[in-house]
Amino acid sequence: MELEAKKRQLLEDGWCVVPEILTRPEANRVRERLWQAADESERRGISTRQIGLDPNEHNVRVFNLLELDAIFRELIRHPLAIDLVTALLGPDFLISNFTANIALPGSQSMKLHSDQGIVVPEPWFHPWSINVIWCLDDIDTENGATRYIPGSHKIRWKSELPENAIGKAVPFEAQAGSIVVMDGRIWHTSGANVSKSRERALLFGYYSRSFIRPQQNWNACLSEETVASFSSQMGAWLGLDARANVKLAEPLRSRDAIP
Repeated sequence: MELEAKKRQLLEDGWCVVPEILTRPEANRVRERLWQAADESERRGISTRQIGLDPNEHNVRVFNLLELDAIFRELIRHPLAIDLVTALLGPDFLISNFTANIALPGSQSMKLHSDQGIVVPEPWFHPWSINVIWCLDDIDTENGATRYIPGSHKIRWKSELPENAIGKAVPFEAQAGSIVVMDGRIWHTSGANVSKSRERALLFGYYSRSFIRPQQNWNACLSEETVASFSSQMGAWLGLDARANVKLAEPLRSRDAIP
């Protein structure tokens, strides 16, 4: 019943926080593996610092998590995460990306944006993408919790953003082991980590409707060994099978048409 309430909140408010998906020891173990993945990314020549997304070098960005450690392949297909993704997008979705952002003390906010606005041009009439954010640390204002504008999933055109939009953003606060689930249309930014010594490690599982090209080209970045470890369902979610985009999951209604 609690999960059904979270689904309703996601549909109505554009977000929800589901606590205790991982225990603290489990979150700590994933966090350790994330730092190992960051080191492996650097060893492979893929930089984790100053890649153009953040104002300074105090963010550690790790890409292609599915290739770097099996533990991330487990999280991206976690049954509860998939249940919430399906609640918003329906069953016809793809895994678009899975990345991490570790905000170190001194990190600053990136630009205000919506994830769906990055991959689909305006107007944004429907939820066609969703972010499942895995909290590996307790997150709050001090250590750079993601900040969002309440109700902004109802914005259809960028011009509808309120004046001083960034000033209206409020933080998601959650404990380690929680997930923050966010409609892709929600406008948000990374918070600044103003703490003295606290890190803020988050994983971002990004899913989108199947007619939207994934952010990550899984056919190009996954090794044969990694692909061989996937179930047929996982391969389908990554767009690795031979299925073509032949239809929408739901018919386009006349009122949805754009003149």
